[in-house]
Amino acid sequence: MNSDVLVVGSANADLVVAVDRRPAGGETVLGGDTVLSPGGKGANTAVAAGRLGADVALLGAVGDDPYGRLLLDSLRAAGVDTGLVRTSERPTGIAYITVTPDGENSILVSPGANSSLEPADVDAVFDGVEIMVASLEVPLPTVEHAVARAAERGVRVLLNLSPAAKLSPETLAKLDVLLVNEHEAAWLTGPGADFRQLLDLGPRAAVVTLGAAGAVVVEAGSVSQVESPKVEAVDTTGAGDAFAGALAASLADGADLVSAAKRAVRVAAFSVTRPGAQPSYPTAADLGE
Repeated sequence: MNSDVLVVGSANADLVVAVDRRPAGGETVLGGDTVLSPGGKGANTAVAAGRLGADVALLGAVGDDPYGRLLLDSLRAAGVDTGLVRTSERPTGIAYITVTPDGENSILVSPGANSSLEPADVDAVFDGVEIMVASLEVPLPTVEHAVARAAERGVRVLLNLSPAAKLSPETLAKLDVLLVNEHEAAWLTGPGADFRQLLDLGPRAAVVTLGAAGAVVVEAGSVSQVESPKVEAVDTTGAGDAFAGALAASLADGADLVSAAKRAVRVAAFSVTRPGAQPSYPTAADLGE
């Protein structure tokens, strides 16, 4: 393992349906044609970093099925090292996604093979790694074990707290960067709380994504607002993962956290202008870099 960025997380097949509105309980509504695309928070993050030229690997699991092969093909096409992606006896994870006309999505995930990722899978994977990125569509004990092992090896740790889950104080204290959206931040600290309170939980820094409003970077002694470019959203699916991947890629390249967040905001804004998660992610050339 010699990649600069290691992503520990999920790989899912995204089944996306456009709808005029979401159904209420007990109601049936008609939607558009189903669109299949590669997704999953871990795979998305890795692809976003890879598209920007980062040396990145994914540690995850897929099934021995067509969806799994779709995901592996997409990862490799983005330059992601798939040597740590296990093939599980369980089916590849699936995300069922509805997208409304304003580009907002709602997602139901069937984890499948992602649930088979075990703590022992992360014990010997940190040689040459500069930064590890983890998210929570894989078992929490595996993520917490990965954080502990990465910290022991002196690897910088970025945790995307999505979907939100309760972490041990020991895990929070090992984080170099806690990445949350505004809803996850409120879940952690309470509605209306100052984002600076996130550091009271233990991480050395925090980044709060605010959708079209950009992001806030919280470090010891400073809070920085990062504005987002104004774009017309087509599909917000995977925008947070694009942000995470770009943030990690920039940090691994030596950027400070605020500079990394500025680039990540641009990547996320670009991604929402095109449909899908991974298919929407830009290259450095797309950004004019």
